[in-house]
Amino acid sequence: MSSESSFDIVSKMDMQELTNAIHQTEKEIDNRFDFKNSKSSLKLEKDALIIASEDEYKLNAVIDILQSKMVKRGITLKNLDFGKVEPASLGSVRQRLGLKQGIDQENAKKINILIRDSKLKVKSQIQGDQIRVTGKSRDDLQQIIQILRKADLPLDLQFNNLK
Repeated sequence: MSSESSFDIVSKMDMQELTNAIHQTEKEIDNRFDFKNSKSSLKLEKDALIIASEDEYKLNAVIDILQSKMVKRGITLKNLDFGKVEPASLGSVRQRLGLKQGIDQENAKKINILIRDSKLKVKSQIQGDQIRVTGKSRDDLQQIIQILRKADLPLDLQFNNLK
C-alpha cells in the first residue's frame, strides 16, 4: 500500500525581513556622510518598493545599500523587478522596484516542462501561484527539487509541505 507523496513549489518573499532591510538602509542613509542633507527615501507599498533620491548617483547608492542589506538577511535579489528611473518633483528621481510574489503562468509552464523532461514518475499541476508535485517515490520528489534548484529560473523557489 504505497501512498502518494507531494510538495508545493512556491515563490514568496519574506516581507518582515524586507521591512527590516529597508529600516537598516534608512538608518545607514541617515548616518552616512555622503547622504548628509540629501532627501533619499524608501517607501514600501503592497507589491512594490519606491526609492526616491536627489539624483541618479544617490539613487544607485541607495539601491546598492538596500541590496547588501537584503543579501545579509537572506532575501534573494531575483524577486526584485527593477523599473526604469523616472524624474520626480524638484529635479529628484525615483525608481520602482516590483516585488515578485508567487509563480506567474509563464514560469509555471517552464517549471512543468522541466519536471516533465526529467522523465521521473511524478505529476505536477499549477494551483494559482504555486505548483503541486505528487509522486509515489519520495526519492523522485527529492530529485525534482534538485533539478529545479540547478535550473536557472528568473525567480527564487521554495519547496513546502513535503509529505
